[in-house]
Amino acid sequence: MATSALLSWHQTITLTMSSEFFSPALAVALTAYTVGVASPGPSNMAIMSTAMSQGRRQALALASGVVCGSLIWGLTAALGLSALMRTYSWALVALKVLGGLYLLFLSWKAGRAALAPHPPGLDIRTGSSTKRHAFTGGLGMHLTNPKAIFVWLSIVALALPPGASRDHALGVVACCAVIGASVFFGYALAFSTAIARALYASAHRWFNATLSAVFALAGVRLLLSRSAA
Repeated sequence: MATSALLSWHQTITLTMSSEFFSPALAVALTAYTVGVASPGPSNMAIMSTAMSQGRRQALALASGVVCGSLIWGLTAALGLSALMRTYSWALVALKVLGGLYLLFLSWKAGRAALAPHPPGLDIRTGSSTKRHAFTGGLGMHLTNPKAIFVWLSIVALALPPGASRDHALGVVACCAVIGASVFFGYALAFSTAIARALYASAHRWFNATLSAVFALAGVRLLLSRSAA
């Protein structure tokens, strides 16, 4: 099994390096993914907030969880498991409810931080347990969002030519994973600088209030959406 997996991975890498892999459709799909993943949203806002309030290591741990969660949904879409998940619609409904409630919980935490008289988290020591907590938090943000799989499915379908192989689909996921990791880790590094943390210290109420609103809006929209699509 391990040999088969390594062979499949080698074939995927070889395909992505070939001229047959690159196409105008792929360029459009990767551009759409880049714009989407870099746009302000719950994950990016959480990484920014964590970087400014708790430091670089904590933010990188959170970003790692986000990247892993995104990659899991991407592989699910590429391997054709989305059709199976549609069959078990109750699972998507459960994920939607969990995801919405989790985002509302994050909204409540950000709201509490906005009401705090002093910037929270700037003096917190980032031990291994808190980094694990940050990783699982980022992972949970994506795994409890069933819309992610349909976004990935759209990107993969947009990038693939008719009759494309599974290796071709995995190659698309690999390219998007590199882009996503670059964006998420880039936010973690950029917003953990001394300048960013100084800005957070002076405007933490405004930032956390905005973060609370973003999480609340995303959570309510997810709970009220008629389907996960």
